[in-house]
Amino acid sequence: MSAILNKLLKGQKVEWKTLGDVSVLYGGLTGKNKADFENGNAKYVSYKNIFANLAVDLQNLGTVKANDNEKQHFIKHGDILFTGSSETQAEAGISSVVTEHPIEKIYLNSFSFGLRFNDDVELMPEFTKFLFRGDLMRTQIARTASGVTRFNISKERFKKIQVPIPPLDVQAEIVRILDTFTAVTAELTAELTAELNMREKQYQYYRDKLLSFSSDEINWKSLGELGQLIRGNGLQKSDFTEDGFPAIHYGQIYTFYGTFADKTKSFVSENLAKKLKKAQNGDVLLAGTSENIQDVMKPLGWLGNEIAISGDMFAFRPNTELDTKYLTYLLQTTEFQKYKEKYAHGTKVTRLNAEKFLR
Repeated sequence: MSAILNKLLKGQKVEWKTLGDVSVLYGGLTGKNKADFENGNAKYVSYKNIFANLAVDLQNLGTVKANDNEKQHFIKHGDILFTGSSETQAEAGISSVVTEHPIEKIYLNSFSFGLRFNDDVELMPEFTKFLFRGDLMRTQIARTASGVTRFNISKERFKKIQVPIPPLDVQAEIVRILDTFTAVTAELTAELTAELNMREKQYQYYRDKLLSFSSDEINWKSLGELGQLIRGNGLQKSDFTEDGFPAIHYGQIYTFYGTFADKTKSFVSENLAKKLKKAQNGDVLLAGTSENIQDVMKPLGWLGNEIAISGDMFAFRPNTELDTKYLTYLLQTTEFQKYKEKYAHGTKVTRLNAEKFLR
């Protein structure tokens, strides 16, 4: 999408302006606490709404307690809303444009800010929704963010960003082309998603069928007889470094990795690694806890060199009788899912008893 936008702007008569010269910035809600966001009487645009949508979804708003005499800003048609911070510099200052005319007062989340162009600036909201999500603007916006564990947008640097203002007829043509492209992409995505879902169900069916056995076909043994379960320890996400000793945090098993892996996404210092439990080539890594039963004990067959593992996860080290890939597939089956549901415990956080797992 960004490449298409850049190509469409190339060769056009475009006037460049500094944001601070053609717009004003305003902040989100102030003076609110957690209780104010329970059973509110007014509506507001959330951080997630901005992050997830090119155009603000006015049908999906949060509620907050607010009075008309409060000195708060509310959004208007044409405003561009931005997330104020992020865990990564590249995702700070994500935009969403108000392309509809609000029929009531709608406020802005505390962790966001808004931009409103001056009345004499001719920029179509339908155009800016694409413009501010494209590389042309995203590169500039990312440079205004700084931080260590969390990156925050500097409003002063933000005001110095250069924005292109092409003629209205050029904007309209760009919008027409990109809207068409977006519609086609959405249609293809829906078709591909349906196809992938069908293939996933087909895969699950044959996996379960191939890994189903009657009692007289094979010898049954407990996992405790076939290997050793090693409990991870002490590793937090804040311990990760740019390089060093390879490591896996339990949450990454269900947010990043697939069925098998031989390289890690993350690393820790060599000194910390000495204190942590390790997994070896051929181990099956297991997430020991999750917010839902489906992700608890999600398996990851480890096919790489020695790595450090975090708390709330395990490494099952099979003996020579048990193949790593076979066990990994076995722990994905519907039958094992039923087993987890029987022995899982917890309300907000679900865990599986390690001792019962080995029986």
